[in-house]
Amino acid sequence: MKINKIIIISLVLFISTACDNSNPTSSDSESNSSWIFVANEGNYGAGNGSVSMIDDKGQITTIDNIGDVVQSVEVYKNKLFVIVNNSHKIMIYNITENGVNLPGIEISTENSSPREMVIINDKVYFTNWNSKDVKVLNLTTYAIDSSIPIEGLPEDIITDGINLWVSIPNLELNDPSDGTKVVKINLETEQIVDIYEVGRGPQSLTLLNDDIYVSRTYYSSNWTETTFGVSKIGDVISEAVYGLGSPCGGSIMTYNNKVYRSFEGGIAPIDDNLAIQTLERIGSFDQSQVYHVEIINDYIYFTLTDYSTMNMLKKVDSNGNVLASYDVGVNPGDLAYWKKSE
Repeated sequence: MKINKIIIISLVLFISTACDNSNPTSSDSESNSSWIFVANEGNYGAGNGSVSMIDDKGQITTIDNIGDVVQSVEVYKNKLFVIVNNSHKIMIYNITENGVNLPGIEISTENSSPREMVIINDKVYFTNWNSKDVKVLNLTTYAIDSSIPIEGLPEDIITDGINLWVSIPNLELNDPSDGTKVVKINLETEQIVDIYEVGRGPQSLTLLNDDIYVSRTYYSSNWTETTFGVSKIGDVISEAVYGLGSPCGGSIMTYNNKVYRSFEGGIAPIDDNLAIQTLERIGSFDQSQVYHVEIINDYIYFTLTDYSTMNMLKKVDSNGNVLASYDVGVNPGDLAYWKKSE
């Protein structure tokens, strides 16, 4: 049931100042027209989560010490949105070709443990673990107007333009991914209109030809065994399990009109029966170091970490060639892209 009560949030609004070449979050490139933003989680509890910014020339600047666990990033209307999970806040920065304006806007989510987001029609829809809901942040008022209760801990969230789709990998904190559902939420009514049983551990979501594809990861009760799989929500629900300990990871994406899943240090397409096409794998990194995979402008970006001193972003083409490599912040994950308007 939709909660109609408007939640009064803590809003800290700072006067934004333009970045210049002396600012560590500005680009030295006079002709810069784009940014790739990398969410660096940082070390849990240390408050050293950051965002790396990569310009047209491959120069890297950093927004340091944003908070504890920088979870996800998104770009919308020349603004960068940063969810900081364990600091329970959303940061918003104005973007220009020279960088971002600091210190930005800080919005408290009131201990909700925010996770992932999608932004539609000046509203940020974001998932939350502690409050077990999808909250709706109004970008006109910077108030959280409503929340949509979820039975379990919601994780990924995407949209088909009419509905939101939300994965629920966990029922409670620290369970071995006992959740089995994906929910569909109507954007106009903000009501759950369908619930789909897709198998244990639904994580990341992607859309292709009106079908929703779900990557799945779940664990044995003693956490010693890991199982990976994929489900598809179409006219019927299809499931595939790839077996115990299969080296897959959790990313799923649409690329060249196919669905790809992270697999053995790269990505590989899945066929109509959800079988992984191993011979078509792109990329060959150490799977234990692959933290996240995302498509930007037809290139494949892999974030890699050894959870210590090696933290990198790799740009790969469709033939598996590594075109660029960037040193980024600790535990790099989610990515976002901004391009200057013509």
